[in-house]
Amino acid sequence: MAYNRTLITAALPYANGPVHIGHLAGVYVPADIYARYLRLKGQKVLFVCGSDEHGVPVTIRARKEGVTTQQVVDRYHELIKRSFADFGVSFDIYSRTTSDIHHKFAADYFKAMYEAGQFIEETSEQFYDEATGHFLTDRNIRGECPRCHSLGAYGDQCEKCGATLSPDELINPYNAETGNPLTKKATKHWYLPLDQYQSWLEDWILNQHKEWRPNVYGQCKSWLDSGLKPRAVTRDLDWGIPVPLEGAEGKVLYVWFDAPIGYISNTIELCQAQPEKFGNWEQWWKQQDTRMLHFIGKDNIVFHCIVFPAMLKAQGYNLPDNVPSNEFLNLEGDKISTSRNWAVWLNEYLDDFPGKQDVLRYVLTANAPETKDNDFTWADFQARNNNELVAIYGNFVNRALVLTNKYFDGRVPACGELTEYDKEVIAQIANYKSQIENLLDAFRFRDALKEAMNLARIGNKYLADTEPWKLAKTDMERTATVLHLSLQIAANLAIAFEPFLPISSDKLRNMLQLDKTIGWDAIGRIDLLAEGHQLGEVSLLFEKIEDAAIQAQLDKLAHIKAENEAAAEAEALKNWRPEPVKELTNIDEFAKNDIRVATVLDCQPVKKSERLLQFTLDDGMGGRTILSGIAKSYPDPSVLIGKQVLFIANFPPRKMMGIESQGMILSAEDADGRLVLTTVSAPVKNGCQIG
Repeated sequence: MAYNRTLITAALPYANGPVHIGHLAGVYVPADIYARYLRLKGQKVLFVCGSDEHGVPVTIRARKEGVTTQQVVDRYHELIKRSFADFGVSFDIYSRTTSDIHHKFAADYFKAMYEAGQFIEETSEQFYDEATGHFLTDRNIRGECPRCHSLGAYGDQCEKCGATLSPDELINPYNAETGNPLTKKATKHWYLPLDQYQSWLEDWILNQHKEWRPNVYGQCKSWLDSGLKPRAVTRDLDWGIPVPLEGAEGKVLYVWFDAPIGYISNTIELCQAQPEKFGNWEQWWKQQDTRMLHFIGKDNIVFHCIVFPAMLKAQGYNLPDNVPSNEFLNLEGDKISTSRNWAVWLNEYLDDFPGKQDVLRYVLTANAPETKDNDFTWADFQARNNNELVAIYGNFVNRALVLTNKYFDGRVPACGELTEYDKEVIAQIANYKSQIENLLDAFRFRDALKEAMNLARIGNKYLADTEPWKLAKTDMERTATVLHLSLQIAANLAIAFEPFLPISSDKLRNMLQLDKTIGWDAIGRIDLLAEGHQLGEVSLLFEKIEDAAIQAQLDKLAHIKAENEAAAEAEALKNWRPEPVKELTNIDEFAKNDIRVATVLDCQPVKKSERLLQFTLDDGMGGRTILSGIAKSYPDPSVLIGKQVLFIANFPPRKMMGIESQGMILSAEDADGRLVLTTVSAPVKNGCQIG
């Protein structure tokens, strides 16, 4: 089908913290690349985003900081909006879900579905904190993981073993914020009956959209194969859009019903403000000649491919044509985590690397997690900048322009007779438009960027092979031809890189004085700059990043890692609970263990063992040797010499690491996992029995 316009949405970021590189790589850089590409082709585009300001994360942040929720969302909305603008993301509108327009439209959308009988009502038992008087969402609940038995697992996931959970599976669940135990209480909510959309969704996704990325298609198929179930669209919370029904006091629209409606309400806001440019909002959401694309991260696939399409279908709106979703980006080998501050935050990057927005765009695109999780490292960031942007693209452009200034007073020289090599290079250039275009149309941004850089490599090699700085000594006509073609390649690069590196491309256009109206279709031409055309002022397109700047970032991460380890230890101690009492025994069974007192005469690490210490004991009976697996808890075992310890004397001898161990020393495992020797508080005779 031929489309007259394209609506691009980018997942709404939570307004409970800044944007980080994982968000950029997963959603906003690829979405911006595609929007800029279509605009460069002269197509009608509407690029919509905004802050998601409802839901539990923002309320948790507010309570932690001791401020109102509105203050939190106001602060982070402005920070995120400014960061995106400074980074060069070309949204046509970046609004928010606390706007009056959104509140009214989302409430009206819910009411329209309710009045059409498109919800079901259900009463269920949900976790409730009697002390605070609040129902709790999955992320507000913690407890012991039923899989790995680690303490502090969330109601939706155990971060230690990665298991997906439900609150009902947790052992001894409690309020994550207060530590209060939880009870169950009945509450009524409205549900979207996804099971009624099962057949339609199966046909629409599995039959009509096999071209979707494998990760998107596969995740949708998994959900459909498992059978869809009704999903709540309301919550018991005091922050959000109130449910617009009688008897629904204290209930708000669930954030995953409310948030995607923000795409529509933001479109309405923009069209009301600029009707002459964007027209009526309904043409973007209801006319069949509009193509809609959702750019999201993989954690949003189900909501944008199953839940939101069901909502759109119910009210007669357009459906997404594609949902390009990336995998996750890790940082220095570890999962990016907002709660652990393990991230490169966009606002901090912009402060630390002023003027280098395009460097980050380049690295995140070149290493985009399109088909699998990828890893961002500062070493790779520096290498790609210095070895690719500076040494290839920047080097070629700088040499071509500087030499033109030097030999031809900054004017495009005449193109003389072409050699076979010139013709070969021109033929290569002619193919690049279709190569890059085909990849962009398939949302293969990483490969498309690689082809753009290959065009820069052709230019760099062309200059290196022809050596115009040497030719100028003997053949100025040939020098003119080489530089003429080099400048035409540079003009092609300014266009080809514009979707990927918009700030650098704008800078290069200015240096070339290239007409701003020249668009995508000009790629491949070698007549973009006329003979005698005056170039602008020349400056470096990219600059080398020094080791000191990279080390500063690594030092920052090392500090964060140390803080996280300390916090994890503190959290483990806070959540520690004694092990359950073992099954009942009796005095006769206990009396079989001959527990005695001994003094440590010597204590040494066992060679080739990270775990074992070798104790030499005065047991009052001639002495004995016992091995104990507590080495990691006592890095300096000499501190144990002279202490009186308890040991079991009647365990049979056992050889370990070639040494006979004659018993077992008693120790206690502390809440942090350390093994602490059980010692005698007042001196007693060695060999005394414990009973």
